[in-house]
Amino acid sequence: MRRFLRASLALLIIPFIAEKVSAEPSDYQRMLEVLSITSVRPGAEGFNRASPNFANFDETKAGSYTLPDPLVAADGTAVKTPKDWWSKRRPEIAELFEREIYGRVPKEVPAVRWEMTGAEVPPARAVKAVTTHYIGHADNSAYPALKVDIVADVTLPAGVKGPVPVMIVLTFKGPWENMPVPAGQGEDWRDQLLKAGWGYVEYVPTSVQADDPKKLREGIIGLTNRGGYRTPDQWGALRAWGWGVSRVIDLLSTDKRVDARKIGVAGHSRYGKAALVAMAFEPRLAFGYISSSGAGGAKLLRRNFGEKLENLSGEGEHHWMAGNFIAYGGPKTAADLPVDGHELIALAAPRPVLISAGIGDGTNPMEDAWTDQRGMFLATVAASPVYQLLGAGALGTTEMPAVGTLVTKGALAWRQHPFGHTMQPNWETFLTFVRSGLTSQHP
Repeated sequence: MRRFLRASLALLIIPFIAEKVSAEPSDYQRMLEVLSITSVRPGAEGFNRASPNFANFDETKAGSYTLPDPLVAADGTAVKTPKDWWSKRRPEIAELFEREIYGRVPKEVPAVRWEMTGAEVPPARAVKAVTTHYIGHADNSAYPALKVDIVADVTLPAGVKGPVPVMIVLTFKGPWENMPVPAGQGEDWRDQLLKAGWGYVEYVPTSVQADDPKKLREGIIGLTNRGGYRTPDQWGALRAWGWGVSRVIDLLSTDKRVDARKIGVAGHSRYGKAALVAMAFEPRLAFGYISSSGAGGAKLLRRNFGEKLENLSGEGEHHWMAGNFIAYGGPKTAADLPVDGHELIALAAPRPVLISAGIGDGTNPMEDAWTDQRGMFLATVAASPVYQLLGAGALGTTEMPAVGTLVTKGALAWRQHPFGHTMQPNWETFLTFVRSGLTSQHP
């Protein structure tokens, strides 16, 4: 009888809690109040050409701007040596990204316990392999109302005799994930990695934090805050997804079949943003393939082209960022940003990174103009002096090359492939680039 009464009481309480939460202000509304923001600018419209806010795809209207110099410290002194970078300038830049752009990871973030849930031989792979399925359980003992289980599938070549390099690939789950590779885009990326003797992890970022502005009180962000609101300088989804990459590295570091010195990360589109953020804040990552990351990733936010800062700071995408970032779409502008995309790339130095994009001029929204390919190239150029300072070479050009041309003179590379919004065509380029002996280790 008591069990029945408890169950009945729970059924009465749960709708009350749901109604209470839905009646409370959203994270976005609360951030506007906390930051005293009374008006915001709209983002660019990518599909409706009749909209007054339709995105600009005309290079002559991208605007003029002055970039923060990654090699000038906050006190105005020049950064002339690697020691200056590591001890002074890099910490300054990282702090600005944490406070103003992506948010800080709270000290109270729960620990993760990994559990193997099964293993299988993956079908239709060009090389025999073994996939091991893992779930990473975040400790929710302090707040049992929320549960976070990280999904990661680790695939390694069968019968490996020594530690192998592994790519952590941020993966979209859905009916499209196993679609055939279109003609001309090369062999399936998984087969390319296995043939090279590498392994890969298909990591699902949304198992860490939902890609939903209404769910910031859930997932790892919500669990850490025990169901409460985040503060303006706390992490958004991009940083949370990057935190998940770090937890996958923890897992891989316990596997003797994996070379822990050669773990890389790859991501496309919004996951390209998260992969670059992970490179910036996780020193154990040895290399990265950053595909079509656009605004909030490798793109220069000061440019008015394709997706804009105001898209990121608006209600629909603000959950990717720190709450403080919203101010740059309201009382502040992109010109007020203390950092930009080139400095995010610079935080990855001197490790090998390929910045990638596809083609598109804005006439087809399914192509890659929304990401601002030139803006990402220019950011890569502007990050190059940091790579040079650290002895990792330079990009080798300041002129955007023809489509299909890989440019690199060291550990920083750029290539625009001749397809649309996809990362598949540049996997071969990435593997050739990384395996060519350009690896630089973090001090």
